Amino acid sequence: MDTRDLLFGLNEVEGIGWKSIDKIRRAGLLSDQAFHCRAEDWQEVGLTAKMSQRLAGMFDARWVQKRRLLMEESGAAMITILDEEYPAMLKETAEPPWVLYYRGSLKLASQPAIAMVGTRVPTAYGRKVGEILAGQLSRSGLAVVSGLARGIDSVCHEAALACGGNTVAVVATGLDNVYPPENRELEREISRRGLVLSEYPLGTKSHPGLFPQRNRIIAGLTLGTVVVEADSRSGSLITADAALEAGRDVFAVPGPVTSPKSRGALELIKQGAKLVTGAGDILEEYISLLPVKEGETGENPLFDPGRGDGLAEKKLTSEESHLYHILHQGPFTLDELLSRTSWDFGHLHSVLLSLIIKKAVTQLPGAIYKVI
Repeated sequence: MDTRDLLFGLNEVEGIGWKSIDKIRRAGLLSDQAFHCRAEDWQEVGLTAKMSQRLAGMFDARWVQKRRLLMEESGAAMITILDEEYPAMLKETAEPPWVLYYRGSLKLASQPAIAMVGTRVPTAYGRKVGEILAGQLSRSGLAVVSGLARGIDSVCHEAALACGGNTVAVVATGLDNVYPPENRELEREISRRGLVLSEYPLGTKSHPGLFPQRNRIIAGLTLGTVVVEADSRSGSLITADAALEAGRDVFAVPGPVTSPKSRGALELIKQGAKLVTGAGDILEEYISLLPVKEGETGENPLFDPGRGDGLAEKKLTSEESHLYHILHQGPFTLDELLSRTSWDFGHLHSVLLSLIIKKAVTQLPGAIYKVI
């Protein structure tokens, strides 16, 4: 049995962790010798008594082959850190998964990508921003990577799919346990048109401790992480921390200072994260990595920072059009626009941000807005 099959087999053992496999690797036991180890041998490597007993009692070639067959019958595939196809950027991180299980197009894990994360209970503003940014970024050629969670994650996956872009879902369960359950259909669609990844074997159910581990993969696969909307205790900030630890960029979308859902992103901006008011703020960091459109040479003119976000379409929704026509009579302050539209603050701010991203409106000092 080759080394990658042994690595797969060890990863399939319930309760084993990254560090335990690393101890086994360092001890030179990624070989058939592992099938003959007693509990005492495993303990000498540094494993716990409980794990040593488990390995001594069930880890053999027949068991590994059985687990491999179960995985393949489920329609999943796997790749190990020893394989050439393993994502290079993920391999650069502190604790890259020994094994990745996947459904879909594995090549998407190695293309330029951006992580987009946020609260599971977003405001209308957060949903709108996530949808617009994810659509624009995926149309630019960046794959959108997120965690298939409720809220911002789902919004960003759906927006990328809606515009024909690429998206990668990194899940904190086995591939046979979709969480949350209401995202089962979204998971199937991503498996069909994108990529679903997990470091956990089939049968692994959702557990709070698995999500922070999952977040390091999201950050590790990507050039940078965008926090769309998050409170001060959001798991999205763990992804941002993982991005920093991996030497990747961190971006944050500002939101209303009165909204608890904005506190996490605003705090990141205070700490040095790049403020994002449009896709161009992100794309300008990666111009050289983005695909050149057919018939073009050199840098893609769509991404010329001097021209702003050339991807933003001027097609406006009815509400955006209504506000745009009001601003043609302006400029106006935020209070004046609240009075003229009779909208609540959150809704007005969402529509304004959408117009700013579409390069139809600009914000002047003093919270004054005017058409471009």
